Amino acid sequence: MTTTYSYKWHIMAAVGMGVFLATIDGSIVNVALPTLVRALNTDFATVQWVPLAYLLTLSTVLLSMGRLGDMIGKKPVYVTGFILFTLSSMLCGMAPTIYWLIGFRVLQAIGAAMTQALGIAIITEAFPPSERGKALGISGSLVSIGIVAGPTLGGILIDTFTWRWIFFVNLPVGIIGTLLTLRYVPYQRSANAQRFDFAGAAILFGSLLTMLGALTLGQQWGFTDRRVWLLLGTAVLLLIFFVRSEQRVAQPMINLGLFRNQLFSINLLTGLLAFIAVAGVFVLLPFYLENMLGYGPRQVGLLIAAVPILMGVTAPISGTLSDRYGTRPIATVGLVILVAGYLAMSRFTTNTSLLVYILAVLPFGAGMGIFQSPNNSAVMGSVPPQQLGIASGLLATTRNLGQTMGIAILGAVWASRVMTAAGETISGGATAAPVAAQIAGLQDTFTIIAILISMALALSAYGLVQERRKSKA
Repeated sequence: MTTTYSYKWHIMAAVGMGVFLATIDGSIVNVALPTLVRALNTDFATVQWVPLAYLLTLSTVLLSMGRLGDMIGKKPVYVTGFILFTLSSMLCGMAPTIYWLIGFRVLQAIGAAMTQALGIAIITEAFPPSERGKALGISGSLVSIGIVAGPTLGGILIDTFTWRWIFFVNLPVGIIGTLLTLRYVPYQRSANAQRFDFAGAAILFGSLLTMLGALTLGQQWGFTDRRVWLLLGTAVLLLIFFVRSEQRVAQPMINLGLFRNQLFSINLLTGLLAFIAVAGVFVLLPFYLENMLGYGPRQVGLLIAAVPILMGVTAPISGTLSDRYGTRPIATVGLVILVAGYLAMSRFTTNTSLLVYILAVLPFGAGMGIFQSPNNSAVMGSVPPQQLGIASGLLATTRNLGQTMGIAILGAVWASRVMTAAGETISGGATAAPVAAQIAGLQDTFTIIAILISMALALSAYGLVQERRKSKA
């Protein structure tokens, strides 16, 4: 069957709406948490599960949805996801209690998983290979816009109406996106009859859930708690069991042969490391700007928004350049810029001026934007068409897993380094420590992040060398 690419921009609009909704809904709720405590007569420990239930569900079912899309066709799964997300958004807005809201957020996350897992795959099929980088760059820009718009839009809606409107606002976008998907996204189903690996999906679900649970609860219990190590150990055992199970199944959940492609594995690993670093920085920057430099919440929001804005600007540019000059060289340049940005941020002090702050975060935002689009394009370009769904799901999973790991691990590293710098255990936690100790912990953590990204850079450079050797051969 010949692909005409006639409706590629209509398809981009449909997928873009799904990407935007899923991204904005991951951040818009955080602004409403204090309001939800009062409005639904609950406490902080319970209300935390409104975003956590969404994140955990989304991260654990992404790969299953990607595999399902490869089996029965991406369009029916994507449309179902859009409809489920839209209906559950309405239910979230009508929730009478905090527990109903948490339950509806789980439904919303399943719908979001259906769209997130297959969005990149649908874009990859809709655009010719010569425009893949540009298309995925535009998709990356929509993610950045969602990150910026979420907290701002949430604050406006809560102030103007009620918290329920942070969910009702999804309805018109969801309806339009569903109609565009039905009209323009082609239905392509695998020519071969396939069976879904329910056992593999269940084992993988358990492994991801226990791992994410350990990282999430470790922030509350402490990472030395035996329960956290028990969860992590269970996650590792289940992952080993999953790999052994997949090797014996005729039609596995994930074709492990994909990972024999060295460049595919390198691209996924560098992406995971980059998202771990980015999530850690987004957690630490508000504490630095507010606790250590004394800026107000509104100023902090604007200063942090500069990062995703830069990512959104550079992503389509780097994607277009990768179409012309190759994915690996552009992605490697992005990692070089990222390392420079993290090293610059490791020099932050209480005397850092606004200009110096902006100059330091410029390479951070730009570097991530430059890296992400070609790296995604390289992943999607290295798998056969019948496995685009699972590859897209793997990309989304590494992004979510990286963000969870970054928040948990790097947050714990910062707190530990603050206590070390203070020379004692502060009863009120790291944020109650002297500012000098907080700064020392911040500098150490940003240095560790720079080392982490240097490892990703080394992997990317190795991949570049291997790629050129193959092309010469």
